[in-house]
Amino acid sequence: MLPVITASVPLLEPPGWATAQRQLFDLLDRAWRRFARDFTGPDGRLRYRGTLTSRDGVDDFYEVFFNWPQLYLLGGADDLLEQAERHWEGVTRQLTELGMLKDEYERGYDWFHQGESLLLLYFLCMAAPDRWRGRAVRFAELYVDPRHGNYDPEHRVVRRPHNGSDPRREGLFDGDTYPWLPKEADTYGFPLDWILPYGAEQPPLDADPRLGAEMRRRMGSGDTAVNLAATGLVLNAWILTGDRRYADWIAQYVGAWRDRAAANGGILPDNVDPDGNVGGLLEGRWYGGHYGWSWPHGWYSVGHAAIVAALAGAAVTGDDSCLDLVRPALDEIIAHGKVMPFTEADSSIRSKWMPQLGEDVHTPTFHVPFRYGDQGWFDHNPMLMAVPTALWHHTAGAADRARIEHLRAAAGHDWRTVRPFRSKEEAGHEEPWLAFLAGDNPDYPEKILAAAQAQVRHRLARMERHRDRDVPEADIHLWQQSNPVVTEALVHLTWGGPQVVYNGGLQQARLRYHDATAGRPGLPPSVAALVSSIDPEATVVELVNLDPEHARPVIVQAGAFAEHTIRSAEYSTCTDPSWIGDLYDYGHRAPAVESATTDVGGPWLRVDLPRSSRIRLSLRLALRTRTPSYRSPFDGHPAETSAS
Repeated sequence: MLPVITASVPLLEPPGWATAQRQLFDLLDRAWRRFARDFTGPDGRLRYRGTLTSRDGVDDFYEVFFNWPQLYLLGGADDLLEQAERHWEGVTRQLTELGMLKDEYERGYDWFHQGESLLLLYFLCMAAPDRWRGRAVRFAELYVDPRHGNYDPEHRVVRRPHNGSDPRREGLFDGDTYPWLPKEADTYGFPLDWILPYGAEQPPLDADPRLGAEMRRRMGSGDTAVNLAATGLVLNAWILTGDRRYADWIAQYVGAWRDRAAANGGILPDNVDPDGNVGGLLEGRWYGGHYGWSWPHGWYSVGHAAIVAALAGAAVTGDDSCLDLVRPALDEIIAHGKVMPFTEADSSIRSKWMPQLGEDVHTPTFHVPFRYGDQGWFDHNPMLMAVPTALWHHTAGAADRARIEHLRAAAGHDWRTVRPFRSKEEAGHEEPWLAFLAGDNPDYPEKILAAAQAQVRHRLARMERHRDRDVPEADIHLWQQSNPVVTEALVHLTWGGPQVVYNGGLQQARLRYHDATAGRPGLPPSVAALVSSIDPEATVVELVNLDPEHARPVIVQAGAFAEHTIRSAEYSTCTDPSWIGDLYDYGHRAPAVESATTDVGGPWLRVDLPRSSRIRLSLRLALRTRTPSYRSPFDGHPAETSAS
C-alpha cells in the first residue's frame, strides 16, 4: 500500500533556493542540448577524426556524458534519457572502430579508468533497468565467470592489472616501453624507483628499466588494489537481477583483500602476485603496485577503489565490517597529516587543488600524504572528502561522524566557503554541504546553486570557443572540460547524498523522487526539494510546488535503491483557511502551520502538492532494511491509502 499525504501549507513567497533550483534545471536543459548539437554527430558519437595510439582514452569518451542520465534521474527533461542512451551507443560504436573495445567492453585497462568509463552505464541502468540489464549482466560475467580469464577463484585474484574483454591483452603497454611522457615523470616520478641504483644517471625514457621489461614483469601481472573497483560492476548486476552468484563473488573478492589488509596491520596493500602473495613480485613490498600506493596517485586511486568495494561488500552481505577494508588506511594517512599552506606541499595534483582552495592555497591547512614508498609517506594534499563522506553517509555512525568533525577542526580553512569550480569528478563541495547538514551553513543552498549556474555558463562560453575545433588526441579532455551538465548541487540538495564516487561507485542517496503523473523518476516540473538533515531519525526534506495553476504529485523514495524503510512521517499542515482574509481585506494573514504524523512502513510515500503549496517532511528511516533494487513505485501499480 502506498500512503498519500496532501500538502496544505500555502506557498506565498517562494524560498530563494526553490526558484534557483528550478532555474538551474532550465539552464541545464538548454546547455546539454547545445553540447549535443555542437560536439556530437548524428548517431551520438563525439566529433573526432583522429586515432588512439595507446591503451588510454576509452574513459575520456564515456566520461563526457556520465552525469546526463543522472540529471534525468534528478528530474531533467523527458528526452534526456533517450539522448544519453544514444550517446552511449554512438560512443561505443566509435570506440569499437578505434580498436579500443571488444564486444562493447574495454579490451583491457586499469580500473582507475574503467571505473570512470562505467559511471554512464550505471546511471543508465538506474534510469532504465529493463533496457540495460542484458549488457550489464554480460559485462559483470567477464569477472564472475572464470572462463573469461579475468578472475582466479582459487587464489581470489583478478589475474592482471589490465583486464577486460580481451584475454590476449597482457602487461601494461604495447611495444617495449611504457608510453611515459617527460611531464608525467616530472609530476609523478617513476614506478619501481628503487630499481635504479641510488645516484645512477637518469636513463632515456625508452631505455629506462623502470618503464620497460622490469615494469612489465613486476607490475604487469597479478592483482592490484585498484581492481577492487570491479565490485561496482558486479554490484550493479546484483541490484539488477538479485542473482546470488554476484553477491557471492563480491563477498569472496572483498574478503580476500580484507584478509590481506588484516595481515598488513590493517592497511590495505596494493599488490599481490598471481598466487595471491602480497609483495610477491616486488621483493616483499606491500606497496608499489600498478595505480597503487607509490605510483602514480596513491590514496586518490586506492582509496576510491577501496570504498567502492567496501560499500559493495556491505550491500551484499549486510555486514558493515566490510567498511574496515578502508577505515584503517584512511585513519593511517590522517595520523600522518600535518598543517601547511598548500603552496608548500609536495602535491603531485596541484591543478586539482588550486581552484578548489582558491585564496586558501596560502592558508595553513591540514594535509595528508597520498603516497607511500621506500622513503615513507609523501605527496601531501588536503583530504579528499569523498571517502570519509561516503563512510558516514552509509553508516550514520558516531565514529564516522567524529572523523569528519576532526577533519573539519584540523582543516585550517572555513568549510562553509563555496567556490565556483567544477572538478573532473563533478564533486569537491562536500565540506560546505557537511557544514550545512551540521546546521551552521544556512546559506549553502543558494550559494551552491549560484556556483552551479556559474559553472554551466562558464562551460557554455568554453563550448562556444571550441565548438569548431578539430580535436587532436592530446586534447581529448576538452569534451569533459566543456560538458555543461553539473549535478553535484542537485544531488546534495534534493537527494541528500554525496556525488557518486567517481572511480566506479554507485550512487548514494537518502531520498529520491518519482513523478507520479509522468510515471518516471525525478522531480516533477516546477517542484523543488531541499534535504536539510540526513539523520535517520529525522531525515528532513521540504517540497515546494512553484506552479500557480497545476498540482504536482511526487513519490518520495527512501534510498538510492529503495533500500531504506520510511517508518513514519511527520509533516506540516495548514487546515485553517482564515489566512486568506475576508472579502475586503487588502492583505493576508500568516498561515497557521501545525504538524501531523502518519505511519508509512515502506520505501515510498506519495505527496500530492496542490498548486502553490509546500510541505516539510521529517521522515524516520530504518536504513538498509530492504534488498537494494532498481524497482520503482510504478512496478505492480500498488493501491494507495490516504494519510492526509
